[in-house]
Amino acid sequence: MSDSLQTPLYDLHLEHGARMVDFAGYAMPVQYQDGIIKEHLHTRANAGLFDVSHMGQLIISGTGVTQALEQLIPIELESLKDNHQRYGLLLSEHGTILDDLIVTRKTADSFFVVVNAACKENDIEHLRQHLPDVIKIEYLQDQALLALQGPQAHTVLQDQLEDLESLTFMQGRECTVFGLPCYVTRSGYTGEDGFEISVTAEHAAELAKHLLAHPEVKPVGLGARDSLRLEAGLCLYGHDMDTSKTPIEAGLLWSISKSRRPDNNKAGGYPGADIIAGQIESGVDSKRVGLLIEGRAPAREGAEVIDPASDKVIGVITSGSFSPCLEQPIAMGYIDQSFAKAGTVVEIAVRKKKIPAVIHQLPFVKQTYYRG
Repeated sequence: MSDSLQTPLYDLHLEHGARMVDFAGYAMPVQYQDGIIKEHLHTRANAGLFDVSHMGQLIISGTGVTQALEQLIPIELESLKDNHQRYGLLLSEHGTILDDLIVTRKTADSFFVVVNAACKENDIEHLRQHLPDVIKIEYLQDQALLALQGPQAHTVLQDQLEDLESLTFMQGRECTVFGLPCYVTRSGYTGEDGFEISVTAEHAAELAKHLLAHPEVKPVGLGARDSLRLEAGLCLYGHDMDTSKTPIEAGLLWSISKSRRPDNNKAGGYPGADIIAGQIESGVDSKRVGLLIEGRAPAREGAEVIDPASDKVIGVITSGSFSPCLEQPIAMGYIDQSFAKAGTVVEIAVRKKKIPAVIHQLPFVKQTYYRG
């Protein structure tokens, strides 16, 4: 922890009794005094405030930036309107996933891009190597990022953002929040309606205190953030997807814009496009699935999935946790296609025991993004 970087909210975390851990090189709160389950349930019922300032915020700009980024990310950017955003994947030449990111068009020649904390240095280097020299990459080191998530998030911000109802999922806006200049997007990684707020580092603690002054809002740490995104069926980079998986293997075909898929007007043109096109056509051997697990003990990453009939290993768990909403363990993992149908009974090796589990369609908990 002594060598960990600190976000602008570090002191505020300590004031609220956070238990700090090292995460992606940063000292981050894993939980506060109420504990992970209460933080999780509070976010589902009210609103949780997350510090995600460790993530990388970039401005990528210059003449031809749209076409240049489309050569690296398999999403349709030309049709993306100002202050609208899309989820995308940065791909290797083999079509495998280097990182997942959110791309927001700011102007005709500039995009705001948010990348994962553990990947940001490699992402920036990759972008610099593969984008033309005329394209500028600005790393916003002096910006903090806060995520306000939950069904009451809009209640907290409705007096701050004019015509809040017109801001829908995956849209953004320059605005002032409690008198502070911010860029707010209606997005997040919990499956709930919510907002991500980019604000200067010097004003981050002030903004967080204003938000936490609302009775609907409580601070939430990494522990509940992980269980919330798992219930919502959302991948965590480095666990459920990485450089060994393509978007098709990871069950993320939807992240490839339809126009970039085979037989469409802008098909291909990105790294590994031929490999991915072949997988779309012929399928893949394994599939990312959800699993409902009997008992109370979570199945952790690396646990084997077993066919009860043959006792053969048919897959592996990539994320596992206890679901506070379902009150039982849940997991995601990769298994052979022949066992991937919802309702299939399998076993998971947990602490030298074989625990029954059932393949479950993702997400585990309904996503409630606000779409207007």
